[in-house]
Amino acid sequence: MSGISTGHPHCPTRNGKRCTVLSSFVRLQGLGSRVPAVLSVLAAVVALAVGAPRATAAGSLPCDVYAAAGTPCVAAHSLVRALSSSYGGSLYQVKRASDGATADIGLLTAGGYANAAAQDSFCGGTTCIVTKIYDQSSRHNDLTVEGAGGAGAADVGAPADALPVTAGGHQVYGLEISAGMGYRDNSTSGVATGGGAEGMYMVTSGTHVNGSCCFDYGNAETNNQDTGNGHMDAINFGTECWFSPCYGQGPWVQADLENGLFQSDAGYSRNTSNTGTGAMPFVTALLKNNGQDHFALKYGNAQSGGLTTTYSGGEPTTSGYSPMHQEGAIVLGTGGDNSNGSIGSFFEGVMTSGIPTDAADGLVQSNIVSVGYGGPTGSTGSLTAGSEISLRATTACCTADYIRHQNDAAVVSAVTSASSALDRSDATWIVRKGLADGSCWSFESRNYPGDFLRHFDYRLYRQPMTGTAQFRQDATFCAGTGKSGTGTSFASYNYPTRYLRHYDYNVYIASDGGSNAFDSATSWTDDVSWAVTAPWAP
Repeated sequence: MSGISTGHPHCPTRNGKRCTVLSSFVRLQGLGSRVPAVLSVLAAVVALAVGAPRATAAGSLPCDVYAAAGTPCVAAHSLVRALSSSYGGSLYQVKRASDGATADIGLLTAGGYANAAAQDSFCGGTTCIVTKIYDQSSRHNDLTVEGAGGAGAADVGAPADALPVTAGGHQVYGLEISAGMGYRDNSTSGVATGGGAEGMYMVTSGTHVNGSCCFDYGNAETNNQDTGNGHMDAINFGTECWFSPCYGQGPWVQADLENGLFQSDAGYSRNTSNTGTGAMPFVTALLKNNGQDHFALKYGNAQSGGLTTTYSGGEPTTSGYSPMHQEGAIVLGTGGDNSNGSIGSFFEGVMTSGIPTDAADGLVQSNIVSVGYGGPTGSTGSLTAGSEISLRATTACCTADYIRHQNDAAVVSAVTSASSALDRSDATWIVRKGLADGSCWSFESRNYPGDFLRHFDYRLYRQPMTGTAQFRQDATFCAGTGKSGTGTSFASYNYPTRYLRHYDYNVYIASDGGSNAFDSATSWTDDVSWAVTAPWAP
């Protein structure tokens, strides 16, 4: 079956409410000593080119760019897409809960995007976890579920359907890490050791983070233990401030060099303007280190623009970091000793041999932007999988009000074309097949990838998908004709006599009469009937 291969190769009537570029890249191979100059020119020009996903020319994917710059990929991991134009193998492996069978999920075309439909077919009627992420480089540094370490018990695989996302106009999946999940390879080839030079980046998300240790991607110890200063060289992304002062609220791109998350040679931030990325849905995080006396940190919006350097200077001054003592394992989602209390999102990442030029980094960022992470799904206003919608109240008082998230809770409020871009995004949802039942529906936040509308103690919230059966049921709603005779009503999957209802600005699953105020029979049929409309977000 195409995409499943065995080869090697991701918002009563509210009681009390007042009712008022470049179009293509040149090939870089064969330019020899002219590569840095060409890269520099291309980086400056391409950084101006933003917008809808574009066709990607052969030779312009991240590992192609780095190879042409003389710093080839020694690891390339993604559930979303190929990271070199020639790659045609598998991206990741999933394991089915019903019978323990596994399948490799490949590409629609060589150098293209994941065949997520193959995953959907294989995992239909049950659930799957990701058990392996294939290395797309020639080194075969595949990541598997991490075993126990000095700071954490053995991890579990991430749910394969927790992070649906649009990339390149395709519906694919990223990897959503919750505490207790992680991946690793302790026996690698070509990865820097003992003070070797290397670079690395990952595309992650600023909306799914915490302050626990450690959401990392990069070089780690080979025995899952903390073996000392300088034995790690990995990108860290989260809100943990290891060395004070940190500025802003984060999350920050930091270097996990073992026994510290470093924003500079002093550990703490020397850059008062580095307040973190904020809640960007998609973030490029980058670290490079010559292993001897210099490292640099960068970040960018993975949807637009270029990279910002937050630090470029000497290694940490504490003993053990200059030179470095990397061991060459690769870790994803945890710290080097399997400190696994962190959460995070991973879409793609690579590691290189040697330090890439700034120009090459710029070209890679331009390519990432060209992917169109989180772009429009191509379908709007209908209850079909992948369609983007807004849900409008139909009660006479409230027909300008929509379900939106606000500080994690689901509320209803007026949204118009004059509303802020944030308000319009908060009121936009992507329709997904029901997480607990494919004949029903789940609603993913447009601007918080992997977060779904779910009920807890009868109230609705936006929360990240954890993969548990309870979450899946709480986030699944079955559609039927509106109880008022108009629009659509949505029954809770696990409380089928309770329907999505707006009451006093908030959203609940409510029965028609009951002990709770939000179960009031007054105007219940109108309040549980919703108009499925075109989305407010562009």
